[in-house]
Order: sequence, then structure tokens, then C-alpha cells
Amino acid sequence: MLSFFKKKKIVPHIKLSGVIGNVGRFKQGIDFAGQEEIIKKAFAIKKSLAIAITINSPGGSPVQSHLIHDFIRSQAKKNKKKVIIFAEDVAASGGYLIACAGDEIYANQSSIVGSIGVIYSSFGFKDLIQKIGVQRRVYTAGKNKSTLDPFMEEKKEDIERLKNIQLDLHKDFIEVVENSRKSKLKKDSGIELFSGEFWSGRKAKELGLIDGIGTSDQILKEKFGEDVVIKKFEKPKGWLAKKLSSTDNHIEQTINILEERSIWQRYGF
Repeated sequence: MLSFFKKKKIVPHIKLSGVIGNVGRFKQGIDFAGQEEIIKKAFAIKKSLAIAITINSPGGSPVQSHLIHDFIRSQAKKNKKKVIIFAEDVAASGGYLIACAGDEIYANQSSIVGSIGVIYSSFGFKDLIQKIGVQRRVYTAGKNKSTLDPFMEEKKEDIERLKNIQLDLHKDFIEVVENSRKSKLKKDSGIELFSGEFWSGRKAKELGLIDGIGTSDQILKEKFGEDVVIKKFEKPKGWLAKKLSSTDNHIEQTINILEERSIWQRYGF
């Protein structure tokens, strides 16, 4: 196997797909713990010409997004490898943050790219439980322990505290994008790049959020030749997921879609 790698032009290709964070019934989301060894193995191929990473994610955990981004950059620096990122359907929010680990970013013209912002969503059930005669009983040590409890009255100071945290996270996100894209960003386009808005791949290229339009196979062959060997690395499914998938793949797909839809549907998927 090693002699095969020595003779061939190799580009390891990592696939990151799903909501960021350890989510879903079969834990198939993108998280650092699940991707660390895969990323290490891809970068460990000494003769590789570059590292390719495909991302298909609407975002999720900001912490996991940063951990994966930073680890990719540290491995790239340690192994002196160029990183080429490809966006599939979506590279939005935390998905785009991870994409910024790339030296170059490509997407389909119809990909959804961007959403450089921070969101928190919840529900308020206070009037509902009063209507049906349910009493909410909460006991805390620490006056702010029940902040934003969905069954209690929303407080102005709780909202302000949450917004301050969001501003900190947003600032960190913007810093990652600016450090990655540098002068490529079209800040004078008249469009606010960091408002949380998202765009098609074609528009994202105009704004400097990505470098070009194309598929992974197409771009890698253009860069390294038709005979390049693209070696795929992807997080394997857990035992239970494999078992159910072998009997009826629709079960896994249906459950995961239902659990993750609230995040994906923000981008029309």
C-alpha cells in the first residue's frame, strides 16, 4: 500500500457532512472528537499534494466549529500542506467557519454560502401552561440560573446578557473569516458581509467568500492532472446505524432529517 502511494499523485479527501455537534439519533453530526483521527490520518500521507475537504453543513455548535477549524489549520502548518475546501449544498454559519480553514474555497454555483452570524432560538410557554392549569416550580442557587427558562416570563436583563454573549461569538467568527479571506473579501461591494445573510455560490464568489466554482473532482484534476488519485476519508457510521441501514436505510434517514430539519430548513433544505 505504501509503495502505491509513493508512485501515485495522492490527494486525501475528507468529507464533513451534517449539523455541527454530536447530534442525531445515531450521532452522525460533525464534532471534533469524531473527526480528529480522520483528519490526522489524511494529513499523515506524506506524499500527498494537498488536502481536500468537502463540507455540507448548515452550522451548529460554535465551539465544535472552532475546534475543527483550528485543528485543520494546525495540521496544515505542521505537515506543510495546502488545504482546498469544497462546499456542497450548504457551507453556512459554522459550516462556513470550518471552510475558512482552507487556503482556497470552491462551491457549486447553487450552493448556499455565508450566514456569518450567531443565532439562538427558543419558545415561550408561559401563557400555555397557565391556560391548561400547570404550575411551574423552579428552585435555584444563583439568581441567574433560570435565565431564559421557556416556561417563565422573559426578562430584559436576560436578553441583554444573551446578546452580549452573541456579540462576542460574532466577533470571533468575523475574525476567523477576515484572517482567512484577507484582501479577497469585497468589503466595498455595498453588501454587509457579516450580517448573517447567506448567498448562492455564484454571489459568494463575487463577494470574495469563495475562490471559484466547481466540483472537487473537476478542480483537483485541473490542479493536479487527470491521473490524480483522490483517497476518501469519512467518519464511519456507528454499529447501530449500520445495522438499521442494512435492513432499511429509510429509518435512519427519516429520524436524522426530523431531528436536524430545524437547522437545515433555515437555508431552504
